[in-house]
Amino acid sequence: MFLLPRFSLLNRNPKCTKWAGSYQLVHSTLMLVTLFLESSIPPSADMTKQAPPFGYGYPSMQPAYQQRPSPGTGSSPSHGRYNQTGYQHLSQPFPNMSQLSAALGGLSGVPELEVEALRPVNLLQERNLLPHRPLDAPEPNLNADLKKANCSPDTFRCTLTNIPQTQALLNKARLPLGLLLHPFRDLAQLPVITSSTIVRCRSCRTYINPFVSFLDQRRWKCSLCYRVNDVPDEFMYNPVTRSYGEPHKRPEVQNSTVEFIASSDYMLRPPQPAVYLFVLDVSHNAVDAGYLDVFCQTLLENLDKMPGDTRTRVGFISFNSTIHFYNLHESLSQPQMLVVSDIDDIFIPTHDSLLVNLKESRALVRVLLTSLPGMFSQTRETHSALGPALQAAYKLMSSTGGRVSVFQTQLPTLGAGLLQSREDPNQRSSTKGVQHLGPATDFYKKLALDCSGQQIGVDLFLLSSQYSDLASLACVSKYSAGSIFYYPSLHHVHNPAQLDKFQKDLERYLTRKIGFEAVMRIRCTKGLSIHTFHGNFFVRSTDLLSLANVNPDSGFAVQMSIEESMADTSLACFQAALLYTSSKGKRRIRVHTLCLPVVSQLSDVYAGADVQAITCLLANMAIDRSISSSLSDARDALVNAVVDSLSAYKNTVSNLQQSGLIAPAALCLFPLYVLALLKQKALRTGTSTKLDERVFAMCEFKSQPLQQIMRTVHPDLYRLDTISDQGALHLNDCIVPQPHLLHLTAEKLTREGAFLMDCGSVFYLWIGKFCNEMFIRDVLGCPNHASIPPNMTQIPELETPLSERLRALLAWLQDSRTFSSTLHIVKDDASAKTSFFQHLVEDRSESAFSYYEFLLHIQQQMSK
Repeated sequence: MFLLPRFSLLNRNPKCTKWAGSYQLVHSTLMLVTLFLESSIPPSADMTKQAPPFGYGYPSMQPAYQQRPSPGTGSSPSHGRYNQTGYQHLSQPFPNMSQLSAALGGLSGVPELEVEALRPVNLLQERNLLPHRPLDAPEPNLNADLKKANCSPDTFRCTLTNIPQTQALLNKARLPLGLLLHPFRDLAQLPVITSSTIVRCRSCRTYINPFVSFLDQRRWKCSLCYRVNDVPDEFMYNPVTRSYGEPHKRPEVQNSTVEFIASSDYMLRPPQPAVYLFVLDVSHNAVDAGYLDVFCQTLLENLDKMPGDTRTRVGFISFNSTIHFYNLHESLSQPQMLVVSDIDDIFIPTHDSLLVNLKESRALVRVLLTSLPGMFSQTRETHSALGPALQAAYKLMSSTGGRVSVFQTQLPTLGAGLLQSREDPNQRSSTKGVQHLGPATDFYKKLALDCSGQQIGVDLFLLSSQYSDLASLACVSKYSAGSIFYYPSLHHVHNPAQLDKFQKDLERYLTRKIGFEAVMRIRCTKGLSIHTFHGNFFVRSTDLLSLANVNPDSGFAVQMSIEESMADTSLACFQAALLYTSSKGKRRIRVHTLCLPVVSQLSDVYAGADVQAITCLLANMAIDRSISSSLSDARDALVNAVVDSLSAYKNTVSNLQQSGLIAPAALCLFPLYVLALLKQKALRTGTSTKLDERVFAMCEFKSQPLQQIMRTVHPDLYRLDTISDQGALHLNDCIVPQPHLLHLTAEKLTREGAFLMDCGSVFYLWIGKFCNEMFIRDVLGCPNHASIPPNMTQIPELETPLSERLRALLAWLQDSRTFSSTLHIVKDDASAKTSFFQHLVEDRSESAFSYYEFLLHIQQQMSK
């Protein structure tokens, strides 16, 4: 039933006996000191317990979504290709390609890239595993026309680009089958189709796409269920070529990502307007942090940039121990505050003037935002009635739907949904298990489900340095398809860098594209089924995801299984369809279609493995397991995923008698990525990790798109003091350098250099103690290393070529991600270096040779 049996039927016992190999042997054999993986966090010793399957299981789902532009060179940081060079000659030489093909039973007709993907790699001997450029998704083994028309992997990708014919074949591979989706991603080119007829399969309701078959000009065969459908008369006209009789040249048949302007058939009610409600914590804790000034100023500056039209409506609620509403009716000369002190039976004092037309009441909104920070500047109210404030927001928004933005700075202490502290700081470093990863109450989940039913999405901004029980609060966003933002040490005096990040994130949040009252279906070829979803949503019915709000930064993961043999087909198709209302009040359907080959050989399954997609799907599964069972079980399952897949490859595909730990080239980074996962805040043990920070890391894994997850799991490291213009991009009159990726090893971090580490949400610029003073002067504006300020968080805008290039590089890297990344400039000295590593792993007390020891552990488990 499950994609990865050891994940669901776990766990055989790898009781971690003393890992073989002395440190001297490790040092002489590998010398691999991983910066990001610096602390040794071995798998849990207790792997004897059986645990329930990963994920929330739902019945099979249907319709769905997206496409890929042809990959460009340098259009974004994700479009570089790994150059598979630099492999060192091994002490035991591997066979050449022809010998390898023979050993694998002959891969007739398989491209050289797939043969390369199967090349056996001895992980205990091979050091140069990372390519020089960011890793691309493997290309499916399709003909040129299908490959050109296929969906972009940045939007829609599968863990296996070669789909096994049967579940039995998938089980043999011991690899998970699933999809990674980024359905509302910003696209530079998106075909928008306005037509009176949206052509769909009469049986399974699949939208016509580039992978259907035209039997003649009047009939087409569905690529999912294979039903033969008639071509409507209206479809015979091509609006692009303005010609008749060529339905196969229509834009929806030429593009795997399209957007339709929907007709009234796709509406249960008139499209809703853009409605925004802001729910603001104004307790003493909130005022002291200083977020309210930043919020009001940022919203004032971006009122005219918020998505919407002349119907856009806006409202405000503030709360501490009471709930405050604001009458913003256009007839008033000043905003009126209406206070409701009965938080046990919350009511709306007036319905007509609390959500107002932004255009008509803009002046009053500006007056309110200008005066709001001063209204509570002297407050001594320490309580927080968050639950009643959310109930008020639900009652106020239920007639229209829209987006609720909640800003909370402490643990809710009054009224419905009040919470008690559940964290014991003394247990943060415990290796026995992490408690309270699940919610303490179902209040926030129930409220979120009510909101979802009324097309209300709730976004949560948690701005607190103290424990606030995010495990409970996060439910209000998770089940209403909202987003969660966390700023654990925000303070206008003590942490201006965090406040600056909040301001930048808020500006983008207020102005980014948004879709309202959305639903999404995912359909797949007959024989495949979808049983588990990961992300922020509510399952409205067996095959329908409800997304009250959808934004360009949300990612989803889907686990799949094979119910029937697909021996009768050579291609498998997946389609995601996202129906939403735009901020301008237009009903639209964004459709993405992905096509992949079906294979019957186990070697082909391994050749098509997408190691990054596999890692991200397993991360989602591990998060669910840690909540439903235990963190120890989740960690054990990740380790077993590596053991099982490499064992299956060794026993069934690679007939080569090689000593060491052998992996196909396609999976050579799998152990490294899994070890990196084990050291993330979400899944690590044995280090001091605050409970809210752990839960937030879990939320990010469950809701972020693949590229952002991978930057967090395994950062990119570049050397900056030696960059040149060779291979640089020329974008908008700027020169963007393209430095090579470096291995995350201490040997690459020389004291004579300057290095940039991109961890996704944060950049670290590490300046070696003996770095060239010219570089320091031209980039940082400081005369030498000693004069670099200790808390520098920005690169000054200097009129030097090197400064311009590095700022262009940072801007280019930043441009491809969801929210702003902070920059920390770290000097190479004893205190700063320690701080630098603590930002990454927070514990260096154990051996730095953890990666090699992890490989030895994997080898040991495979031999059992």
